[in-house]
Amino acid sequence: MPSLLTTPSDRAPAAAPERQPVRKTRVFALAEARWAGAALALFLLALPLQLAGAPAWAWGPLYALAYLAGGWEPAWAGLQALKDKTLDVDLLMIAAAIGAASIGQVMDGALLIVIFATSGALEALATARTQDSVRGLLDLAPATATRLREVGGEEAVATEGLRVGDTILVRPGERIGADGQVLEGASEVDQATITGEPLPVGKRAGDEVFAGTVNGTGALRVRVERGASESVIARIVAMVAEASETKAPTQLFIEKVEQRYSVGIVAATLAVFGVPLLFGAGLTDSLLRAMTFMIVASPCAVVLATMPPLLSAIANAGRHGVLVKSAVVIERLGQVDMVALDKTGTLTVGTPQVRVVRALPGSGMDEDDVLALAAAAEHPSEHPLARAIVEAGRERSLRIATAEDFTSTPGIGVTATVGGRKVEIGAPSRLLDGSHGELPTLAGLLVEELEDGGRTAVLVVRDGSPVGVLGISDRLRADAAATVASLTRLTATAPMLLTGDNPRAASRLADEVGIPDVRAALLPEDKVAAVREQEAAGLKVMIVGDGVNDAPALAAAHTGLAMGRAGSDLALETADAVIVRDELATVPTVIALSRAARRLVVQNLVIAGVFISGLVVWDLVGHLPLPLGVLGHEGSTVIVGLNGLRLLREAAWRRAADPDRSTR
Repeated sequence: MPSLLTTPSDRAPAAAPERQPVRKTRVFALAEARWAGAALALFLLALPLQLAGAPAWAWGPLYALAYLAGGWEPAWAGLQALKDKTLDVDLLMIAAAIGAASIGQVMDGALLIVIFATSGALEALATARTQDSVRGLLDLAPATATRLREVGGEEAVATEGLRVGDTILVRPGERIGADGQVLEGASEVDQATITGEPLPVGKRAGDEVFAGTVNGTGALRVRVERGASESVIARIVAMVAEASETKAPTQLFIEKVEQRYSVGIVAATLAVFGVPLLFGAGLTDSLLRAMTFMIVASPCAVVLATMPPLLSAIANAGRHGVLVKSAVVIERLGQVDMVALDKTGTLTVGTPQVRVVRALPGSGMDEDDVLALAAAAEHPSEHPLARAIVEAGRERSLRIATAEDFTSTPGIGVTATVGGRKVEIGAPSRLLDGSHGELPTLAGLLVEELEDGGRTAVLVVRDGSPVGVLGISDRLRADAAATVASLTRLTATAPMLLTGDNPRAASRLADEVGIPDVRAALLPEDKVAAVREQEAAGLKVMIVGDGVNDAPALAAAHTGLAMGRAGSDLALETADAVIVRDELATVPTVIALSRAARRLVVQNLVIAGVFISGLVVWDLVGHLPLPLGVLGHEGSTVIVGLNGLRLLREAAWRRAADPDRSTR
């Protein structure tokens, strides 16, 4: 029986998988678009008949059907709102159209219905396209996966049916069916959709893989670690969907004003109709002017001014790996004027790395010998420092011998027999305490030098004598310094470093990235106090962190961002937004995107205000034809909606990521 990790000979080599395009909602897949299309078709059938002088019985029913097709849905929604004692602007539009028909302006009323229905269809399409950009992530996950049976063999199952603990087989070229851990096999996985990494990432036993990412040329056996509903992709979709259902403070304020404004429009419309009648004006002219006034004064464009820009920003950020949990958050992000950064896992990748190897004179060993000896002794260990030492040995292509009699003592180090020699690896102060006397002078100087440089010193002892010292430190993110510079330009205030690490390590890292204000050796409550201190000074602070110790500060800050790839569950739940792809550079970008959304909201409000004011004055002072009033009102609504959707484009993210543009 062939191994489960071998590819059958009759299986064709897997071609490089193509990136699946986001499926866009088709126009007529939306009910609003179908009704609007029907209303337009009926209007276009009736209009030539009327203009050609055909009898009313020929074109009248067509206009009536156009009214019904385009108006029944907003009319029903308006009546439902009226039951809740809310005056909906949709109901005002329908009332105006019926009023126009009642005075013989049947064609003008039908035109209003058609344009109003078309505007509603465009809004529905824009909303659907916004949702498509994020919901498309779900299409990345395959519908089925190959599950391995406990008794042997395999079976194809729906990915929704996978359970934690199941083992699945991922063949070359297939998409991975669930988030999990590699048990066996080696391959390269294209996980750009989740982490943003442009190149495939090598995976072997013990590594994490994500649902929807594409396996390379090797086969992998993967243990499922999360159910389908808890996968990274599913959490992205759920969080953005939840965000889309929230309303920002600006939107809530506009809706509150809208109710009173709509009542005012009704009262003003009655005045525009009744006052001229008192002075002898004709009924038809007065009613037509009043209907035109009701149309052009309605706040449709104002109502639509806020949410499209904010939802577009949420969707665009989601596509680039930043999950903003609500419209409130996307609005607040643009208000941030100071950023506080955690160190480990935020400015650094959270993975220790051997930076320095020193062999002691007289030991008879060089640096490679010391590192190979340490890697051999640490190889059986699961400690992060041990993994760093073993990885450093592999990077230098050193031969790592087999260790025997391995023991590990938490807080002290490890002991093993390598090549018949007793080897001990651990912290210098604890490893030598009571075991081998005082540390030799040169070794002590090396340890002090490494620790002064902010590195963790690890002593290598062979047969009771120190032979070398390793300097280990976390690796700074490649984009850390650039991100700090961007945040400084964007907020006009240099970020602050908040960390529980020792002051020497914190200061060294802060110097590397350009942070002047360093708060080190902090407990979680100390981080909260630091945030509140800045906010008491009038600053709106955003904190970026990843660990459990950051959760209180994330909750206390004006806005909290969590590094999602390495972040704790508590930090992810507490934060207002999550950086899924672990790219620190997205922090200033999402702030700039939020500010762009706020600028678009202001632009939309100005556009809406100019149109409404101009059309109202024209109607009251002069004579505004009803069809022109309809075009002006609905046209402004469409312009505002499309203006807000500009942030859906890839170019909007690129502009936000450009430091020169982001400060404008």
